[in-house]
Amino acid sequence: MFKYFLSVSLMLGLLALQSCKSEKQKETAQAAVEEKKPNIIFFFTDDQSYDSHNSYGNNVVNTPNIDGLAEKGVLFQRHYNTTAICMASRANVMTGLYEYKTGCNFDHGSLGTKQWSTSYPVLLRDAGYKVGFAGKFGFSVSDTNGGWKKEGEVAKKDFDFWAGSPHQTSYKTIENKSMVKYAAEYPHSTRAYGAATIDFINESVESKEPFCMSVYFKAPHRPVEPDPMFDDIYKDVVFDKLPNYGREAGKHLAEQSRMGRQYPRFEEWGYDKEETYQEALRKYHQLIYGVDYSIGMVLDELKRLKIDDNTIIVFSSDNGYFNGSHGLGSKVLPYEEGARTPLIIVDPRNDKIKIGVKTASLSGNVDITATILDFAGVEIPSHYDGKSLRPVIENQNAQVRKSLPIVQVWGPKATHCLTVMDDQYKYVYWYYEDGNLGIKPTEELFDIVNDPYELKNIVNDETYQPQLEKLRQLYDEQLNHWQNEGVKYNGYEPYASTFKRKLTK
Repeated sequence: MFKYFLSVSLMLGLLALQSCKSEKQKETAQAAVEEKKPNIIFFFTDDQSYDSHNSYGNNVVNTPNIDGLAEKGVLFQRHYNTTAICMASRANVMTGLYEYKTGCNFDHGSLGTKQWSTSYPVLLRDAGYKVGFAGKFGFSVSDTNGGWKKEGEVAKKDFDFWAGSPHQTSYKTIENKSMVKYAAEYPHSTRAYGAATIDFINESVESKEPFCMSVYFKAPHRPVEPDPMFDDIYKDVVFDKLPNYGREAGKHLAEQSRMGRQYPRFEEWGYDKEETYQEALRKYHQLIYGVDYSIGMVLDELKRLKIDDNTIIVFSSDNGYFNGSHGLGSKVLPYEEGARTPLIIVDPRNDKIKIGVKTASLSGNVDITATILDFAGVEIPSHYDGKSLRPVIENQNAQVRKSLPIVQVWGPKATHCLTVMDDQYKYVYWYYEDGNLGIKPTEELFDIVNDPYELKNIVNDETYQPQLEKLRQLYDEQLNHWQNEGVKYNGYEPYASTFKRKLTK
């Protein structure tokens, strides 16, 4: 009898030990899953307006793959570039810093090696990620303002995979040195970048390393050279005009807004006439369709490799595009169509996140940088201006910032301005004055929530004086940050004084 009880006790003990071991194995397995680094793909277009997708309310366009991302992720309705021009914006998004801390723009100079050293590709690689790049890099990294000759030379060594090209790049794949091997099968660079991305993904999977791929498309930037493969996609399609289309919708804006190239381009690029407007919009959206197709190529490969459930997707653009809004063409200026862009983020790993949702939470291009690092488990540098958007992704009503600036110090000085926004209002200060022309420093205030097309400047409306004072204070805080944190070279230091508010009657 004693032996029987001993045997039973021993068996129960072994079962308990096995059960405990099993639980520990489960915990270990769960920890391994939690510790597994997600892959990250960042799709970044050039000159893409916020209203160029079905998911953003444009029912005429055909963007199935990008709209599919919106259905699986979080769509940001108030996302802006803190500088609305490609070179500076790309430096912003690589480093998580505002322009006056990068010192980088066409008229000012290169990104310094110090700022590049804490860019997201460098930090991710240091953390064990395999990092790749394809497309238009868009800026040089140099402490001596090396210009375009230095573009990519410094940065290239910090990537495991490089399919980048200098300056504005070419839509002809064969003209981009790093992409020549894709030219025969993919003569248009937009699809070629998708093919290059697929190669990098397969290399990364084979090496069993987590990866981050940055795909910086040239499209839909001019010249207007869409992929002939999609010539029929918008044949005979008629595009609607936004409510702020045309010269009449720009007469209430500051005179300084009409003193740059954006004003003549309304006519030069054919937005002023119905026939040429429709043709311009068809070609523009054909270029975007090529991007959508390329993204679809990559998404299909992720599914084929069965890694789509652990791959975070980020989609955005380096600046917006006016397409005739306010009687303007191009970008640069801080109005909605120039500075606001799409942003969609998909995290397939967390089933607690509500997918297919939209958020009105304010975000900027510098926030993308911090978000990528946060997803990868990499500490966000304290000097970053960007904030991680993960709280917003998990709760679309959350806010990570109370304000956001838009810096414009490129082109004619008359168009230079500093803008600041909060969750509802946008304040623009135009410093430029010319006594001979009767141009004075000017303020603008817009209620973006109730007037999303900026059809009314409410700066002189007494009803909004409390909001005006609040935005002025936010503006002054931003200017103080510029003075204290901005670079002291490349011509940025004087703006801390130039942009001080001084209004004359």
